[in-house]
Amino acid sequence: MIPAIGHCTVRTVPGVRRAPPRPHVQCRPVPTLSEADSKRLLAEHGVPVLDERLVTTADDAAAAADAIGYPVVAKLCGAAIAHKTERGLVRLRLDSADAVRRAAQELLAAARPEDGAVGVLVAPMVAGTRELIAGIVHDATFGPTVMLGVGGILAEAVADVTFRLVPISRVDAEEMIEDLATQRLLGAFRGEPAVDTDRLVDVLVGLSDAAIAHPEIESADVNPLIVVDGVPVAVDALVATRA
Repeated sequence: MIPAIGHCTVRTVPGVRRAPPRPHVQCRPVPTLSEADSKRLLAEHGVPVLDERLVTTADDAAAAADAIGYPVVAKLCGAAIAHKTERGLVRLRLDSADAVRRAAQELLAAARPEDGAVGVLVAPMVAGTRELIAGIVHDATFGPTVMLGVGGILAEAVADVTFRLVPISRVDAEEMIEDLATQRLLGAFRGEPAVDTDRLVDVLVGLSDAAIAHPEIESADVNPLIVVDGVPVAVDALVATRA
């Protein structure tokens, strides 16, 4: 996750390319949007998302899965739920209406009072051998920046990330992609086509546009951005806003 879900003072050194800002002392929480609302906001600015349905009953979840096509994933979704995996609030590879119905019942039953209003987000189950991470990070000194990096299990091991100040142009976005050290992941890889650079540029420019259109955004975390048949798709997203 992009380490900026809070308002923090981060020291910077002029002329030195910074690692992702890491919150430390005296960070105050800021409101977050639900996954569904986060994706809806980003999709309005060109960030690609899956055909998902947000429902409130197990029967509606099964109907949504029938409409989407199997297999699907189901997640408990709410503005106060930021760490679904850690709480066991994600069900993967559901391949029938009965499986979806049971999963939705379990997820709704797992909701806590502090979660507030919740629903079940039903989405296609997609997979890819490459994951990226992208987002908006608000720097206390310079303002909003767009971030791109290698995601998935390699994220912490390689720490391959790059930033640009908002607004960014398509040329800026292309340079961000070229900045990544692990270029082999962007080419044809394990039988999959090369990453569609134009579509990845769309993601980065879309994040920049979202930051401009919504100055209240403190951070936006698109993680993972899975590469499916060469096309990057936002599988999960979390937007935090300043109160």
